[in-house]
Amino acid sequence: MKKVIAALAVTAALTGSAAAADLGARPYAKAPAPMAPVYNWTGFYIFGGGGGGLWNADSNAQTFPGGVAITRDQRFGGSGWFGTVGGGYDMQFAGRWVAGIFGDAQFGDIRGSLGDPLFGTEGRMKLETSWAAGVRLGYLVAPNVLSYVNGGYSGSEWSGTTQTSVFLPVGVGITTTPSFDRNGWFIGGGVENNLDLFGISAPGWFMKTEYRSAFYDRISLPTTFTPTFGGGPTGAAVTFKPWTQTISTSLVYRFNWGGAPVSARY
Repeated sequence: MKKVIAALAVTAALTGSAAAADLGARPYAKAPAPMAPVYNWTGFYIFGGGGGGLWNADSNAQTFPGGVAITRDQRFGGSGWFGTVGGGYDMQFAGRWVAGIFGDAQFGDIRGSLGDPLFGTEGRMKLETSWAAGVRLGYLVAPNVLSYVNGGYSGSEWSGTTQTSVFLPVGVGITTTPSFDRNGWFIGGGVENNLDLFGISAPGWFMKTEYRSAFYDRISLPTTFTPTFGGGPTGAAVTFKPWTQTISTSLVYRFNWGGAPVSARY
């Protein structure tokens, strides 16, 4: 029995030595942790979508010509929906940063009121179309998620109005104001992400949600009597200084997606 125990002890010692020698010859290597894919955001893209918006405008009555204020400012507004299309170009740099230029246009049905306190009238007004050209700067919070801010130049087209008395339930047109264009600037921001974030396999397809605020210059709109009231200028005008706010969601197609990655750590 003593000989058997001694033999087992020797065998165990030899086995342990062999294992240790084997480990010394082939050291343990831990498998590397999987890394999230890193993509290149540089390239062209197009998009289309829609959303909701509202506008507010400061307004008063003035002499025309002359521009002497007759009444103090009042605030009018409107709301509605719109569609949008556009495109742009982005460039990824310094790892997680993305900068680009873009242009887009909006069209829809954002309606509200414009009043004339001098004659006690009110008419319906519509923001018919608007457009923007600007730049954006973003940061990749994940390889396929971009958070960004943007800003630039904006233009807008507004309808004219037929003004009726606010004191009558069914009004007859008393005066009119003309259609007009206004230019200004905008600022906004949003988030853009690849659709695979939602488990949808669609290479190149993204979704972005964006808020935008646009500010336009004041304009003086001369009022004209309708033919029912003799026609011709009234000698007065209504001013209009609009501010618009919109929230939109769009589908984006990026032509370069899946190209060579930009070196970055996430």
